[in-house]
This record gives sequence, C-alpha cells and structure tokens, in this order.
Amino acid sequence: MSERNIVTADSGRGGGGGVTAIYKSERGASKVRQRYAELLEAWPIPAERRRVPTREGETFVLVSGPEDAPPLLLLHGSGGNASNWRGDIASWATHFRTYSVDIIGEPGASAPSRPPLDSDRVALWLDDVMEGLGLSDISVVAMSLGGWVALDYAIRRPGRITRLALLCPGGVGAQMMGWLPKALFLRLFGRRGVRRTAAIVTGLDIQLAEEVLDDVVLTFAEFKPRTERLPIFSDDALRGLTMPMLVIVGSRDVMLDSAVTAERVRRCVPHATVHVLPEAGHAILGQTDTVSKFLLEEQPTR
Repeated sequence: MSERNIVTADSGRGGGGGVTAIYKSERGASKVRQRYAELLEAWPIPAERRRVPTREGETFVLVSGPEDAPPLLLLHGSGGNASNWRGDIASWATHFRTYSVDIIGEPGASAPSRPPLDSDRVALWLDDVMEGLGLSDISVVAMSLGGWVALDYAIRRPGRITRLALLCPGGVGAQMMGWLPKALFLRLFGRRGVRRTAAIVTGLDIQLAEEVLDDVVLTFAEFKPRTERLPIFSDDALRGLTMPMLVIVGSRDVMLDSAVTAERVRRCVPHATVHVLPEAGHAILGQTDTVSKFLLEEQPTR
C-alpha cells in the first residue's frame, strides 16, 4: 500500500484546525505518521484504503475481506488507529468485510476534529461514515474509547448495530487516576521510565509486548490525547441494548474500573456475555478467537 495515501487531514471542526491541535509539533506528527505508514505497509492481508467525507472532516478507513461478506466495523482506542487490529484482522476478514476506522481526533489518518463527547456529534460523524461506506446495519468490535463510541451509537441508533463486542469499553465503569502520580514520577527516568509507564497503563509485560509498548511510547511522546472524562451511560441507556453483546475486561485495568463495568453490564444487559480476565490490564490482547466465535454464533432466540 502506498505511503502517500496516509497524510493526516488538516481540516475538520472541533479540533482547532491543524495537526498541532492533537500533536505537540508538526515534527512529532510526522514521526507518528511515518510509523503508521510502516504498519500499514506491513498489513497482513490485502486491503483497500478509503477516505470518507464527513461533517467533521475526512475519515480514513482500511477495508479488508471478501466484498460479499457481512460487514464488521472496528473502532480502536485512544491514542490508536487501524493498526491496532493487525493481530486480529487475518482471522476476522476470513468471514467478514472489515472496516477499520481511524477515529477522528486520534493519531491515525483522519481529520483532527474532536467533537464534544457530551453531544450527538460523534454519532452524527459515524452516521456519515456509515453512509459513505454504504452500510446500513453492522456488527462492531471496539476497544476503550472506541467502545464508548460504539455504545453511544448503539444507544442513539437502536437497531443499527446488530452484534457488539467490546474490549475494556469506556462509559460503563469510571475512569481511574490512581496510576498518574507513579507515571509522573517515572517520567523523571527518561525513556526507560516512560516505557515503564506505558507498561503500567496498558498492563502489558515489557518483555513480551516490546513492539507494542515502543509504539505507545512513540505516540504519546508526540500526541495530545483527549483530556475530558468519558461520559458514563445511565442504567436505563444500557438496558436499551438488545443486540447480542460480548464484553471483555481485565481485572488489573488501571484506567477504567473493570469490576464496575462487568457488574453493570451483567445487571443492565443480562443477555450479554461478560469475561473478566484475571491477569489482563487495560490492553486486551489474544482474544481473536473468542471474538470470532461470538461474531459467528447464531443469535439465540429470546
């Protein structure tokens, strides 16, 4: 895939106008984009790059899988992009036409726009993405911030998401800040300390997930993440979710209260399948087969 196709858009509402709205500098943005280019060139299966015009600016979508297969939308987390799915995509694209969306305002190849989360503008943006891709109803796999986006859309657009798999989703359990003082202290130790901070935040082992952590360090050295707290969905809003639903959280998540997430989903969405991984943190990896099984299983009669 050609690198020339992944220049980040500089237009869009709500983000201040240019890449420096979400990056610390143009030079830093260039470094992150270059790494993204490398990851896209190494995409494990054939893919098509699309740019979808939306009211918030251009949205970049990486499309894989058979054209006649059922559609599957993938939404990454904060500080991520479509490359977050590179370990899963070969499996999922066997059965689905996958659409890996770069969420606006994140370090991918979409517009830097950041519509307020306490409004309907994120859902309206996703309406535009769906229309631009020619999709009417979809299955969705989403993580963290992407999980919040998926839940917000499912609540506001009943019936459009037919099956929903969420990895450490935002908006259910509260965000936690207890890790922050330790992270600030570790930054005093330079790159080694920053890498250790990344391991704490993600819950990943420094030796076993070296490449992933290196990418996290590179991104957050140059990227300015959203600072507002994710709105928490009410019990009544969650009770309105009727589609088959899978939720996977890590019991060692330091970013989101996974125990509350699991409890609220079980109570408000009793038909949902909930897995709590005892050794996992915020980054939920190695769940490709579990998610595949959920996506492919026949919908139970209720």
